[in-house]
Amino acid sequence: MSYFDAASSAPLHPVARQALLASLDEGWADPARLYREGRRARLLLDAAREAAAEAVGCRPDELTFTSSGTRAVHSGIAGALAGRRRIGRHLIVSAVEHSSVLHSAELFEVTEVPVSRTGAVSPQAYVDALRPDTALACLQSANHEVGTVQPVAEVAAVCRRAGVPLLVDAAQSLGWGPVEGEWSLLTASAHKWGGPSGVGLLAVRKGVRFSPQGPADERESGRAPGFENLPAVVAAAASLRAVRAEAAQEAVRLRELTARIRARVPRLVPDVDVVGDPEKRLPGIVTFSCLYVDGETLLHELDRAGFSVSSGSSCTSSTLTPSHVLKAMGVLSEGNVRVSLPPGATSEEVERFLEVLPGAVAAVREKLGAPTPSAVVREDSLVVDALGKRCPIPVIELAKVIGDVPVGGTVRVLSDDEAARLDIPAWCEMREQEYVGEEPAGNGTAYVIRRIR
Repeated sequence: MSYFDAASSAPLHPVARQALLASLDEGWADPARLYREGRRARLLLDAAREAAAEAVGCRPDELTFTSSGTRAVHSGIAGALAGRRRIGRHLIVSAVEHSSVLHSAELFEVTEVPVSRTGAVSPQAYVDALRPDTALACLQSANHEVGTVQPVAEVAAVCRRAGVPLLVDAAQSLGWGPVEGEWSLLTASAHKWGGPSGVGLLAVRKGVRFSPQGPADERESGRAPGFENLPAVVAAAASLRAVRAEAAQEAVRLRELTARIRARVPRLVPDVDVVGDPEKRLPGIVTFSCLYVDGETLLHELDRAGFSVSSGSSCTSSTLTPSHVLKAMGVLSEGNVRVSLPPGATSEEVERFLEVLPGAVAAVREKLGAPTPSAVVREDSLVVDALGKRCPIPVIELAKVIGDVPVGGTVRVLSDDEAARLDIPAWCEMREQEYVGEEPAGNGTAYVIRRIR
């Protein structure tokens, strides 16, 4: 079995395992106590904090260990906004932030900065979003779904000139290197770089106004209440140092493998859209979407073939709504596959994946080819009733009938699936047809397409 979902959670690094087992024997006592066992635990905690702070690029007393990356984000946003409550409650985020950031933002007045089709923000967009009552801005260092690296240093400079702190979610990138720029707060999650789950990092620079929320606690400077999970913290810091030592060499190797996937998938599988920035990206992530494919079914096919991958497709979610990242980018969401290679992934595994993928996609497309579109022709216009049918059926039915209208004629696809709002325009761009727009249509929406070739 080849595990290709390291962006969700990386396999436990051997150094993390060794440190975890060792600290279970040495680090079980309360590090706040003055007796011998407590002093030993305190030494381990202090050493872990120094190692993690060095990797982050901050002072040890600026770094807090939390119970998860999500907790670090929630605490960081809430504390920063509380510390600047006299300024206001306005928060700026990018449209492709991790859900932990977006859910936190829902509690405040928020402006979402749009992204390009590659998933990157423009520093100018942050300039345009700034207001007198802006208390905090947030930007991920790299996107978790498509791997695009964000211009953090440029955005940090914009925010610093405006006197607004910038919180950076570095969960995906910290294992590859420190985050550049004069950021104010930073969060990360250990299981993303091969540390144990249940450990997050929150760094708050000196001089940043910060007011921890919730009941007061004497541990972790009051920013992360509760007894420290010392063995996990030690393992997280040890593994971060270890992966950093290997990062430069491993990045070169994984970039070659992902470049191979990016180049060959469109040649092997027809009607595929490879998404994300082709150059400014994390080493191990490559994402593509396949027309006329149900994402969940494709993932099951690949799983049976021995590959663990993930998807941002709407069809893998109980909400039946597209990935907010793919939606913000304006790219195809159906049949989406994210391959995120872990350290140690081999060329042979990638080659076998490329051998298996075309057959898996073809099998899913064959299964989904059965539905016959309900179409009504009205002179040079055709109406396809796809109400009640979920992705990717509306797009499949559109593809089947587009040739039935003359060049210049239109097809109206009736759909009540939210994914159609993203996938039909994306199909038009891929197939060089004109997407005219949408119209209200009873219980759903009519998506209008003009045939131009």
